[in-house]
Amino acid sequence: MPSISTFYGIIIYMYFMDNKQHKLPHIHVKYQEHEVIVSIPEGNILEGSIPTPKMKLLQAWIEIHKDELIANWELAVSGEQPYKIEPLK
Repeated sequence: MPSISTFYGIIIYMYFMDNKQHKLPHIHVKYQEHEVIVSIPEGNILEGSIPTPKMKLLQAWIEIHKDELIANWELAVSGEQPYKIEPLK
């Protein structure tokens, strides 16, 4: 489960071969003790939660990087290493 980006305490992961449970392209996100799974490129919560201000930052980041996220998803579900994506600044 490689980390693809980190910003403002938010850590974003994309798991290899992770298309069975949720069936949609998605990312796993950790912030302190919180975890959330979010669809890409829509930014909808599939499972879990993080504080609202951090979720808004995450959704802005997803909007900025949606093409890169989808490209990474294609790599990850085929078992290849996704690449790092620029953090929100």
